[in-house]
This record gives sequence, C-alpha cells and structure tokens, in this order.
Amino acid sequence: MYWLPVLAFCFYALTASAGGIDIRNSQLSPAEEGGYALSADFRIDFNPRLEEAVARGVPLTFVMEFELESPRWYWSDEVIAKDTQTWRLSYHALTRQYRLTTGSLHQSFGSLENALQALSHIRNRRVVGNNLKPGERYQANLRLRLDISQLPKPFQVSAFTNRDWNLDSEWVRWKFVAPSPAPLSTLPPENEASASGEAQ
Repeated sequence: MYWLPVLAFCFYALTASAGGIDIRNSQLSPAEEGGYALSADFRIDFNPRLEEAVARGVPLTFVMEFELESPRWYWSDEVIAKDTQTWRLSYHALTRQYRLTTGSLHQSFGSLENALQALSHIRNRRVVGNNLKPGERYQANLRLRLDISQLPKPFQVSAFTNRDWNLDSEWVRWKFVAPSPAPLSTLPPENEASASGEAQ
C-alpha cells in the first residue's frame, strides 16, 4: 500500500494549484438614478500557472455576468435583466506594471496582488431598470469567470484541457424582493409648512 501516500500527495498538489473564485456579499440596492445597482466582492485565487502566464505577457480576460429572473411555474423563468462587464489583465515588462482595463478606462498597479484587489470589488453598478414590481420575488444570478476563448490561440488548446486555466466562480444565486415605494407624507398642511421653514 506504499502508493497511497503518493496518490494523496498528487491529489493535494492538484487541488492546491487549482485556484478559484468565490463571490461574497452580493446584493442589489436602489440606484441613485433609478432602478437597482449591484455590489459584490470576489476572492480571486490565482494558481502558479496563471501568475506565470500574466508575467510572461499573456493577457487574461475576466467576464462578470449578471441576470435577474422572474420565476414562472408554467414555463422556464423569465429573464428580466442582464448585464456583463469585462476586464483585461495584462503585464507590461518595460514599465513593470500590471494593467487592468475595462472599456476605455485602465489602471496600473505595481503588483499582481494590487491588480486583483481592484478586480475584486463591484460597487453600485446599475444592472436593473425601473421595471420591477414592488413586493415581487425575483432570483438574482451572478458569476465571474476567466474567458479562455479570449486567450491567444496557442494557449486555447491547453486551456480547454488543463484545469489550471479553469477559473470560474460558477453561478451564485439569491432571492430578491423589490421594495415598495416609500409612503407619501401625511402631515397636515400647517405642519408641512413648519417643517419646510425649519429646513431653510
């Protein structure tokens, strides 16, 4: 049975280097401009293969996907809202800076850790419009993944067969009930005038 410790060590090495993404504190809240905004935290665990790939100049593309569904007992759930956001993580050897790009915006960082820290938070991103019914129950779905289809061609074949490139939080789901609007003031006219005067 001497091979059992060897198998145990191999299993530990594989799981320790697998890496992964965990989603924490995901929530929807009313947005200032109307509708609802998403906030979430991601714990992104890079394995040595991904760290080496970025350091050698291979850009990595991360995609955040959000969906809001309305359950239907007679058919598949209806998708009420969808949203995606994409980040491109790269390393520039000349400046020795990691760059995180989303759309036309980019940030530079002196370390991979700091770049991943910036990628690890979404705050008040408007993802849902004003089409929710107050008191209605919905299901929110969120995930963050490494998009291996955006890798340079020579790396895509390896990525599809090697678990080291499989960096995906999988879908995190939670229930969301659209809040009812705040009730209108019922103060008598004289009290409203008094209150208005105090605010001046």
